[in-house]
Amino acid sequence: MTYDETIEYLYNSAPMFQKVGSSAYKEGMENSFRIDAHLNHPHRQYKTIHVGGTNGKGSVSHLLASILQEAGYKVGLYTSPHLLDFRERIKINGEMISKEFIVDFIARHKDFFESIQPSFFELTTGMAFAYFAEQAVDVAIIEVGLGGRLDCTNVITPVLSIITNISFDHTNLLGSTLTAIAGEKAGIIKPGVPVVIGEAEGEVEVFFKELKELKPLKPLKIFAQEQNLITSSKLLPSGYWEMETNLYPGLIDELGGFAQEKNAATVLCAVDILKKDIFTIPPKAVYKGFRYVIENTGLMGRWQIIQYHPKMVMDTGHNVGGIQYIVQQLKAERYEKLHIVFGMVNDKDISSVLALLPKEATYYFTQASIPRALDAAKLAEQAAAFGLKGTVFHTVDDAFLAAKHYATEKDFIFVGGSTFVVADALLLIKNT
Repeated sequence: MTYDETIEYLYNSAPMFQKVGSSAYKEGMENSFRIDAHLNHPHRQYKTIHVGGTNGKGSVSHLLASILQEAGYKVGLYTSPHLLDFRERIKINGEMISKEFIVDFIARHKDFFESIQPSFFELTTGMAFAYFAEQAVDVAIIEVGLGGRLDCTNVITPVLSIITNISFDHTNLLGSTLTAIAGEKAGIIKPGVPVVIGEAEGEVEVFFKELKELKPLKPLKIFAQEQNLITSSKLLPSGYWEMETNLYPGLIDELGGFAQEKNAATVLCAVDILKKDIFTIPPKAVYKGFRYVIENTGLMGRWQIIQYHPKMVMDTGHNVGGIQYIVQQLKAERYEKLHIVFGMVNDKDISSVLALLPKEATYYFTQASIPRALDAAKLAEQAAAFGLKGTVFHTVDDAFLAAKHYATEKDFIFVGGSTFVVADALLLIKNT
């Protein structure tokens, strides 16, 4: 098969959560362990860092990869979903996995995969682990796909586990309470492995319970109890964060979203653990890792400024935990009129998100080009109940172009609500 045929085979032969949602989710880890054994446990050939949580997993993973890369290590990075290219999911030092490896990997293991019928994510995880082994990475940052306890990435025994935060998302699969969701996320905690927890709030007891059951364990780190980790911060005209910390004064973070201050604290705490007896991470690597994270890793869609005059920003935040920061940041912006290109997928808490959105905006309700997308007309109908007014567009392209047409130089355009709305908009920009 050619590369294009191989990718089409991947999408069609294994159910893909990105496109169809919960019907692609396979509960249990039997296939994950079978794939891992079939590939001879490739993840055991390098160190791993496991990153779970509801929001911020991608930012934290990319920041850590950037820092370790600047420290001189060969760093694998496995994240999901992708925006424009399947190969975004699997990178080494910012370079996407080769097309040749993907074609060869599927050709060599096709019969085995067809015998066990894995999900798309189970198959892709095996591919990532095998690629990192073949390329002899020093360390791989592994982002949890969904949950943690039963996620197929949970076959690894990392040198550090990170749980960024707990918020409502995928409640149909992970549970309808924060305690239940925290319990699933806590499933990546392992005996003898240090843990960083970004935000826990009332769910901290879930993690303590998990830790007690897994003694002996190295000290647990909880940011809410860390004193003066980031002593002050401000957004620069460039859109970057400038943060003051005891160890890294004047730290510049290229990721400018309001949520990034807490993500930065998570990363700094992780670095503190990693540099003690696992990696050599000089201060210069931390500074450059934060400052050049986008250049080093290719990260997209995190308060990504597309243009000025009018200013246009895209962000993949898609649940209450993520949208609340976006709304705060929109309030801090200065503009004459606010235009919002907005769409969601049908398995999210739509009402809770709509309740947060600003009423003083013109909306371009739309739907991404995936089966999971919520119908734009239905979204507009639900939004009207919250005082949100706008026009329905059945493609992101049409909504995006309309917003650009009606916005003046002094206006502000925001594109988001779903990772896949951002993906469609970025693809349009790429192709025009």
